Amino acid sequence: MAKYLFEARYTTEGAKGLAREGGSGRRKAVAQMVEGLGGKLETFYFAFGDVDAYVIADLPDSATAAALALAVNQSGAATVKTVVLISPEDMDKAGKKTVDYRPPGR
Repeated sequence: MAKYLFEARYTTEGAKGLAREGGSGRRKAVAQMVEGLGGKLETFYFAFGDVDAYVIADLPDSATAAALALAVNQSGAATVKTVVLISPEDMDKAGKKTVDYRPPGR
């Protein structure tokens, strides 16, 4: 499984729903959604600022992550940005790969 970071921004309607449901209720709903997709919720935090909630989840593949993002975005209650997370070990592997790259203009 791969890890994904979801940055959620609530709409006015989503914020009203969150106020009624509460933070722990929202976390439970997200955990159920992730588990229903064959994944596992690692962490869920609310935040001040431009992003209202940060969610990290283990999901089977990128198609599953895309399906989750589509469902949230289509709801109209929130918009979500998806970031694929890379483990330090995978970064080690990436650093050892040879890439035939030419910068622009060279």
